[in-house]
Amino acid sequence: MDLNLSISLTCFTASYAVALVLEISRLFFRSGIRGAVMLLFGFAGLVAHSWYLAALALTSPAGGVPLSSLFALFLIAAWLLAAMYLYLTYRNTRHSIGLFMLPVVLGLIGVAYAFADDVAPNQADALWLWLVVHIVCLMLATVTVSVGLIAGVMYLVAAWQLKHKSPESGIRLPSLEWCEKVNARSLTISTIWLALGMAAGLLRNLGLWYGDSTGGVTWSDPVVWSTGLLMVWLITATVFRALYRPARQGRKVAYLTVISFVLLALVVSIELMMPAAHATRPASVPATAPENPA
Repeated sequence: MDLNLSISLTCFTASYAVALVLEISRLFFRSGIRGAVMLLFGFAGLVAHSWYLAALALTSPAGGVPLSSLFALFLIAAWLLAAMYLYLTYRNTRHSIGLFMLPVVLGLIGVAYAFADDVAPNQADALWLWLVVHIVCLMLATVTVSVGLIAGVMYLVAAWQLKHKSPESGIRLPSLEWCEKVNARSLTISTIWLALGMAAGLLRNLGLWYGDSTGGVTWSDPVVWSTGLLMVWLITATVFRALYRPARQGRKVAYLTVISFVLLALVVSIELMMPAAHATRPASVPATAPENPA
């Protein structure tokens, strides 16, 4: 990784980390200027994050498109969640949303760093577009599943506060109705995005198999069947919620979204442990990117 890009990655990660520390400090004391300082660090992190993605796009071998590697996928997912955090915090600085969103943002950045050596394809690959669609849809599914986790955990915490009559315990959260609505929608939307991503991946794989190209992924690939397991779960959970009325509200839908995130984490863990099994590098791209001509 380029040194300047590495420094930029450290800068916006540190900004989000400071914002999280300020969020945690809500639990211990009150401050009149903390909300403004949190927004300042969050905004600074988002600006640096945006600059990093722009620089990544300009140096990408995929024709200036940064959405073509797992490294970029998780960084953009983190950017979307950070932007949501900044907007929601600006709307109401009294809500402790960052306490739940920022750890997920930092976690996605950490996962992205684990894929820092991932090589993006270039447009010489005739099936490059299907790979980009595949990765973009998986990125959006990752974001919506993460949003579902955040809303689910906030719902469970808010319900616990209400049950124990402790709404002023230091954590102020959106209403149960808001968390419940976000939960339900994230479950449905993440199912759609994951289905589209898997379909695009299948079409690209079929193109590789029938186009006399190497690099196709077999059905026994651990990432394929684990992603399929996540797909089956999301469809089952969505249908269950639609047919079983009690599962449309309350803790049940929160549990469904939390389990969905756990399965997503399992898929990512398999990708990290078995990177060669489901490589994003097409066969037409050499293992080592060629140097730019002088």
